[in-house]
Amino acid sequence: MGVSDILNKPSFMNPIYHSNDLLYNTEELTFLTDLSPTELTWDEHRANADDMAALYNKNLDFIKYGDRINGCSGYLKFGVNPDQGKLILKEVWFCRVRHCPVCQWRRSLRMRAMVYQNIEKIMSEYPSHRWIFLTLTVKNPHVTDLRSTIQEMNTGWKRLTQSKRFSNVVDGFIRTTEVTRPQKKGQEMDAHPHFHAMLLVKSTYFKGTNYIKQSEWVEMWVKAMRLDYFPQVNVQAVKPNRRKTPEQNQAALHNAILETFKYSVKPSDMLAHDDQGEWLHEITKQTHRLRFISDGGILKGLLKPEDEISNEEMISTSEEQVETDETRIGFSYLPTHRRYVYNPKFNVYPETA
Repeated sequence: MGVSDILNKPSFMNPIYHSNDLLYNTEELTFLTDLSPTELTWDEHRANADDMAALYNKNLDFIKYGDRINGCSGYLKFGVNPDQGKLILKEVWFCRVRHCPVCQWRRSLRMRAMVYQNIEKIMSEYPSHRWIFLTLTVKNPHVTDLRSTIQEMNTGWKRLTQSKRFSNVVDGFIRTTEVTRPQKKGQEMDAHPHFHAMLLVKSTYFKGTNYIKQSEWVEMWVKAMRLDYFPQVNVQAVKPNRRKTPEQNQAALHNAILETFKYSVKPSDMLAHDDQGEWLHEITKQTHRLRFISDGGILKGLLKPEDEISNEEMISTSEEQVETDETRIGFSYLPTHRRYVYNPKFNVYPETA
C-alpha cells in the first residue's frame, strides 16, 4: 500500500490517540513503516521512550518526567512531496525532557545538520586548515559524583584550551560531553564521562615541532586536569587522502561529526540492568542544567545550546525545505504494538487546512 492508496481509502478504524484511547479493528492496521520503511527509527525511539517513562514513574520525584515523555510524539503529521511521493514530517509535539530518547535523537540530528551546513563555508574560508578528532577521558566516578566530575572536566578543558601549546595550533573547536555506563560487573552504578572534540588546526600542525603526538596530548590533559594518573586519550587526524575520492574524504569528516554528536547519554545505557531506574534517576539529577556542548575560537557561535533548539527545528532537522502540498497524513503511537499506526483522525486535507 502506498501513500496515495491510504489517502483514498475510507477510514477503517476508530480514531485513536496515543495510549489513552482504544483501537477496535486491529486486524486492518496500517503502520507508518508500511508506507515508509525508512521511518522505522520513529518506532524504535518511541518504544525506548515508553520504557524510560516507566522507569521515571517508579520514583515520585521523577513522575513529572515520565508524564511528559508519555505525551511526547504521541502523533505525527506528514506532508507529501508531490514529485517523489515521500512523507515529510510537518507536525509533532516534543516533551523536551533532556534524556527522552525521541528528543535526544531529534536534537542530535539537528546538531549534525548545523555542522554539515557550515563545513563547506568553513573550509572555503580556511582552505589549508585540517580537522583533528580528539577524545578525552577520566577515571569512572560513581554516578553520584558525576556532576562534580564533569565540572572538573570543564575546568580542565578551559585550562587546556588556554595553554600556549594548544592555542598555537588550534584555531577553533566544537566539543561535546557524552556519558556512558560501564558494563563490567560491580561497576553498574558508575559512569564514564568523556569529551569528544573536533579541532580545526592550522596546516602547519603536521609539520615539525607543531605536531602534537598522542603521548603529548595525554600529558597536556593530565596537566590541565591536575591528575595523578594517565587517562585514555585518543586523537585522530581527519585529513584528505590523495588516494581517495572527494566523496570518501568527505565521508571521513562526516563520520567524525557523527561520533561527536551522538546521544549525550545512550538510551540503552539508561535502560540497562534491572535497577528500577536508579541509575537513570541519579544521572538525571547529576546532569540537570549542565551544558554538554561547547564551541570556541573561529567556530564560536556555530552551534545553538541544546535547550535553545526549537520544536520546529527538531521537526525539520535540515535547513533544506522540502515542498509538500497542504495534505497531512496522521499517525499515532500504539503502545500495544510499540509502533506508529495510521490514524485518519489526524489527517488534514487542503480544503480544511
